[in-house]
Amino acid sequence: MRILVTRPAAQAVEWVRDLRAQRLDAVALPLIAIAAVDAPAALHAEWQALAERRLVVFVSPNAVQHFFAQRPAGVAWPASTCAGSPGPGTTRALTALGVPAAQVVEPAADAAQFDSESLWAQLQAHDWQGASVLVVRGDGGRDWLADTLRRHGAQVAHLAVYHRVVPCFDAAEQALLQTALAAPASHLWFFSSSEAIANLEALVPPDTDWAPSRAIGTHPRIVARARESGFAQVLEARPSLAAVVACIQSFRP
Repeated sequence: MRILVTRPAAQAVEWVRDLRAQRLDAVALPLIAIAAVDAPAALHAEWQALAERRLVVFVSPNAVQHFFAQRPAGVAWPASTCAGSPGPGTTRALTALGVPAAQVVEPAADAAQFDSESLWAQLQAHDWQGASVLVVRGDGGRDWLADTLRRHGAQVAHLAVYHRVVPCFDAAEQALLQTALAAPASHLWFFSSSEAIANLEALVPPDTDWAPSRAIGTHPRIVARARESGFAQVLEARPSLAAVVACIQSFRP
């Protein structure tokens, strides 16, 4: 059984590597393409004012990469500012780029989900009245955490550093997609975003029958979206390697 890893390309490569290390046949088929926002002045201004923020929330590893790509020379992460992360992948990206681990706030290791709600569980004990918070993200996305912080008195701003778009597949990716459609029983879709499912639908004929196809989703919303699309067999797994591997193995005869 071949596992189709649908995360954006940079994260798909990591998952393919880790799944193959578990002797699983994993391949990347990124269903979300990432393009940088051309706003260097806004990014530089945020870097110069970073010490004024109590918290900067990064919604994904891509948010980290595109924000740090515009870091001015010689500017370090300020000791007064915490970095918020929704999960291990984002945390790894932050610490790899020099944010001290002690300044990263992330969900508990045993959290049921790695998402905004689990991050808020770690933030809610603090006084946010009057605190300056920046959310670094793509163009659009959920506002739940920002709205929650505002209700607790924080002053929240958003900074879009990348666009999410439907990918343009090359010949090899198109061939992989067609093979998966022709042989659904021997393929397993690994979804980490509801948007990836929407993009997949945009890449195939509208009358595609997904009932024979199988999928894993890393959040209840993703599982629900896959079922709405017609996937008959969809299981939920925490977005950790051990949980995903166990879920994959449960599909085996």
